[in-house]
Amino acid sequence: MSFTQAIQTCLKEKYFDFKGRAPRSEYWWFALFGWAMTIILSILDDLIFNTASGYGFLTTIWGLLILLPSIGVGIRRLHDLDKSGWWLLISLIPIIGFFILVFFFVKQGTRGQNRFGVDPLE
Repeated sequence: MSFTQAIQTCLKEKYFDFKGRAPRSEYWWFALFGWAMTIILSILDDLIFNTASGYGFLTTIWGLLILLPSIGVGIRRLHDLDKSGWWLLISLIPIIGFFILVFFFVKQGTRGQNRFGVDPLE
């Protein structure tokens, strides 16, 4: 999946979709897009609104806009590993939860069909 396909899938086609599976490329391209936009908007917030923290009006609006697609693609990525979307809550454990999720998100998904649907790479 290309960069633009991943963005289009997450923001247009599956904005509020928590079912199905997402390949690694979809998750990581969308994560890169989200991080890049956050950095750009933080700089703009600092220049326009003179916010020292980097989190101002634009960054907050952006965060709210991509909250649901980010949760959705994370859940679909876990589904690709044949894990429940509830595993996303492990991120609430400081530091360790983050590293566990990164480990999951880097792993190759289940080949063939699993209980969450067909392989997105087929």
